[in-house]
Amino acid sequence: MEGGSAETTQQLPFAKWKSDFSRAFQYYLDRSTPHPVGRWLGTLAVAAIYVLRVYYVQGFYIVSYGLGIYVLNLLIGFLSPKVDPELEVMDGASLPMKGSDEFKPFIRRLPEFKFWYSITKAFLVAFVMTFFSFFDVPVFWPILLCYWIVLFVLTMKRQILHMIKYKYVPFSIGKQKYTGRRSSGSSPSSSRD
Repeated sequence: MEGGSAETTQQLPFAKWKSDFSRAFQYYLDRSTPHPVGRWLGTLAVAAIYVLRVYYVQGFYIVSYGLGIYVLNLLIGFLSPKVDPELEVMDGASLPMKGSDEFKPFIRRLPEFKFWYSITKAFLVAFVMTFFSFFDVPVFWPILLCYWIVLFVLTMKRQILHMIKYKYVPFSIGKQKYTGRRSSGSSPSSSRD
């Protein structure tokens, strides 16, 4: 029995440290949520460091290819509606097809925050992988690059045709925003009589 209690006392500090680290990490992750520009600039910095590492090492092209495929998969999830009108028969929660249809907001299959978080984790994991030589498989990288470009073009063509067919825009840039009701020609101070 004594051996079990000694093992438990050794595991408790590690469990406490893990719990404290997890709580602190979640706290800072939650605090970053309302700052998308800062988050994406940080991810851009991580991506630049990864690209520089691969450039100076002159290797790890398979890791980069895998990272590119994963990011492409995330991008498709980010650009797709949560409920695809082609695949699922809806009971009122579909994208509007005509001008007379009721407005339904675009809900992404992969929300922006999860998209950012997944891309950032992917770049960090790929960066760590560049420190282990068994991930550096010798390949002719121009072939991988050409294959990835063809895959990207075909995938994005299909996604853009889907957007056109079902008339949705996954970006909120340039969309009208509700600003509240304004009275025409009268200010709040002139209506006090």
